[in-house]
Amino acid sequence: MAKKQFKAESKRLLELMINSIYSQREVFLRELISNASDAMDKMYYRSLTDDNLTFNQEDYYIKVIPNKEERTLQVIDTGIGMTKEELETNLGTIAKSGSFAFKNDTELKDGHDIIGQFGVGFYAAFMVADKVTVISKSVDSHQAYQWESTGTDGYTITPVDKEHVGTEIILKIKENTDEDSFDAFLDEYQLQEIIKKYSDFIRYPIKMDITKSKPKDDESEEYVDYVEEETINSMVPIWKKNKSELTEEDYINFYQEKRYGFDKPLKSMHINVDGTVRYNAILFIPENAPFDYYSKEFEKGLELYSNGVLIMNKCADLLPDYFSFVKGMVDSEDLSLNISREMLQHDRQLKVIAKNITKKIKTQLLHLLRDDREKYETFYHAFGRQLKFGVYNDFGANKDTLQDLLMFYSSKEKKLVTLDEYVQRMPEDQAYIYYAAGESIDRIEKLPQTEMVADKGYEILYFTEEVDEFAIKMLRDYKEKEFKSVSSGDLGLEDESNDEVDEKSQEENKALFAAMKEHLGDKIKDVRASKRLKSHPVCLTADGDISLEMEKVLNAMPNNQQIKADKVLEINVNHEVFQALKEAHHHDKEKLKLYTNLLYNQALLIEGMPVNDPVAFTNDICKVMV
Repeated sequence: MAKKQFKAESKRLLELMINSIYSQREVFLRELISNASDAMDKMYYRSLTDDNLTFNQEDYYIKVIPNKEERTLQVIDTGIGMTKEELETNLGTIAKSGSFAFKNDTELKDGHDIIGQFGVGFYAAFMVADKVTVISKSVDSHQAYQWESTGTDGYTITPVDKEHVGTEIILKIKENTDEDSFDAFLDEYQLQEIIKKYSDFIRYPIKMDITKSKPKDDESEEYVDYVEEETINSMVPIWKKNKSELTEEDYINFYQEKRYGFDKPLKSMHINVDGTVRYNAILFIPENAPFDYYSKEFEKGLELYSNGVLIMNKCADLLPDYFSFVKGMVDSEDLSLNISREMLQHDRQLKVIAKNITKKIKTQLLHLLRDDREKYETFYHAFGRQLKFGVYNDFGANKDTLQDLLMFYSSKEKKLVTLDEYVQRMPEDQAYIYYAAGESIDRIEKLPQTEMVADKGYEILYFTEEVDEFAIKMLRDYKEKEFKSVSSGDLGLEDESNDEVDEKSQEENKALFAAMKEHLGDKIKDVRASKRLKSHPVCLTADGDISLEMEKVLNAMPNNQQIKADKVLEINVNHEVFQALKEAHHHDKEKLKLYTNLLYNQALLIEGMPVNDPVAFTNDICKVMV
């Protein structure tokens, strides 16, 4: 029979489909299996209105048969089949979808949803095959027909013999080249992996003949191979089962089967929504962060299914960055897929799903915080930094969502506390939420700047991660209580008598402080009598928005921005060292410079900041010793 030409606009369209639409060659099998599933669904719907047909679920299956010797791969189904006209229409016209037309004409019930939307999935077979043969017998015809094509040069349709209703697709797999290997599509173990990956939850059994080994006899150590037919797919997805049927162990098994992580999840969420956008989801909060979580290599996203068929391995749009640690999947019947069934045409449905998922995750985290503090702290040690990044990113747009999830180490409780717990414990006369930033809890506890706030009996939050202070600067306040660093210029502690004494000390020693400031130059903004120091002789504080800890963090970044905080050198006028300063100012200007250098460098070291000239510093110490 003479070849017929495809009815699409041009051969170039078919070439584009074969070579450009799909990002992974292996999806051809997903497409063929999805088409086979649709064919059996059509038979089910026909049986509802045709008394001459009965639908026995056990009679409907898909079989995948590789043949390495002949380099063929067969995909057989027992579905509704196609007439000659349907072969002509559905396979002869690219982008003509029989499933899509059927879906529009049929009211779908009983959970049998047609997968197909576009008529191009079939042509994915040409990515791996030199020749595609389709043998089909329709339930409406006694005659079977064979459709055959080698690609863009057209196709033939001829009558053939076929005993049973259904369709058989035979792919002549391409030979290997220097760049590409096609042998994987003939290997039974590789095919099993592809089926499990993309089509594990197709509702009909997908069968294969699997080669196995067994001892030749009871006493023999020699093994012989035998072949056994197995169902490869799970068929019933866990997310479509009733929650009452499932145990926590079921969710843990699903988590591990899907290789979401090597740990056990701290929390699982099973979501079923039947509203404007219908979807099912199973989400997990992991116990441990992946090794690459805080790196550029980490990819966020949930698995995205459409009617049980995997569409995307990691759909990033389903999760905000601050919840990127969440693992799991979403399955929806309402997604508008593009021509390759790999991406979404419109993101309206996706945005609705993502918004609902975000709310659900936050609710579950709050429940975990309230009901299982130990588990929440385990989660927070792994992913708390990401929540704080979320507060800081996007100019604080998500701070209201995340602020109740934050925790910091408390100077009083000696453990992690929430901002809400801190505010509830605040004395009536405390106006601010106080915090101290440093490299570790131990170092922060020794900071001179904490003395005055601690003496007041006020609780201090310890910030030990680089992002902490940046996040709090973006948060600004919590429940109308502003955050204030113990190293800030003004602590906001009302004590009029002390203020008068401090102002008097500042005025009396104006010349001394000016001489010290002149010697230090632009290293500091000012030298002042300290209001906060009790037992320590000196400390550094900062005026302005950039704190001392923020300076360290910013200057440790690769671009080395050379950002400087407005440093203030505070001197404890009640410390005996101050008397030495006064004497040096009156009798020995060089000694004053020596003492000033020592105190400034001492203050830097207390803050964990580098001394500008270590050699000069050690020489200054030696001068004092001699």
